[in-house]
Amino acid sequence: MDISRWLDAPFLDSRFPLPLDHPFTVQDARAEGLTARHLAALVAAALLRRPVRGVYLATQAGDSPGLRAHCIRLAVPDDAILCDRHAGWVHGAEMILAPNEHLDLQPISVFRPSGRGRLRNGLVDSGERALTPHDVTEVNGIPVTTRIRTAWDLGRQRFPEQAIAGIDSMLRLGGFGREELVAGVERFRGQRWVRTLRLIAPLADGRAASPGESVLRLRWIVAGLPTPQCQVEVWEDGLLIAVLDIANEDLRYAAEYDGAEWHSSPDQRAHDRQRRTRVAEGAWVVDAFEKAHVFGPRADAESRMREGVVRARRQFGSRIIV
Repeated sequence: MDISRWLDAPFLDSRFPLPLDHPFTVQDARAEGLTARHLAALVAAALLRRPVRGVYLATQAGDSPGLRAHCIRLAVPDDAILCDRHAGWVHGAEMILAPNEHLDLQPISVFRPSGRGRLRNGLVDSGERALTPHDVTEVNGIPVTTRIRTAWDLGRQRFPEQAIAGIDSMLRLGGFGREELVAGVERFRGQRWVRTLRLIAPLADGRAASPGESVLRLRWIVAGLPTPQCQVEVWEDGLLIAVLDIANEDLRYAAEYDGAEWHSSPDQRAHDRQRRTRVAEGAWVVDAFEKAHVFGPRADAESRMREGVVRARRQFGSRIIV
């Protein structure tokens, strides 16, 4: 099949032999003459998306919990219960999947109730999990762990960074509060990585707008700095000039996470500079952090924030109060 007709078009059109408004499987594509190379090229051109392994969706179909559930329904059997990050994704949590997961897809986390055995195929990460009827709900016909159960599960991970990013994403959806989240932690006493959940649950904040912001806030807390607040509004003459990712209003110090998706183009960077200049003119100290500052072996966010707090204190002390 010649796919070049679509590579220069805005979107796939009615000549495309597969649905444009709902997902289809790799088997469906092969039946219509599309090879793995064809599919890879269409994904690379952003004409198709690959939300989960073995399932594709035309870009113009958009996104919704219903479409996400349909994608999952094509990939897993009816008696499986969707858990962890993909459960959060179906509930509607944004950015809960790993960065670039549409290019390097992770197995779908699906479990069966105790005694039914695990699924064994290349699409899923499966096993058995002790779930009560109150732990399971349906989203567009898909059995999925409830929002709060998903948060508890995402919090029980080896690394606190992954735990806080997952819990914040679920808390942002609503349906439960931090107090309820914390109150249920001891239910998992003795289970794997419950210490991480016990540590992270009280720190959760649904106002975090991205996993990067969540982890940057964790770095702030670990650094022992004054209490951070999320999404702090800065006003000037009755006008809102900025909403700061993480800040302490008493110090007038803020830390912002510049993720590549929203802060990498020349226009985006120019907008960030202009906005932060106006905030600085109001006697704020604002530091920007990118991925390398927050993640990986050379991360230096904690030391940079400590230095930033010192600068903010010095600036505060130099103000002339009339």
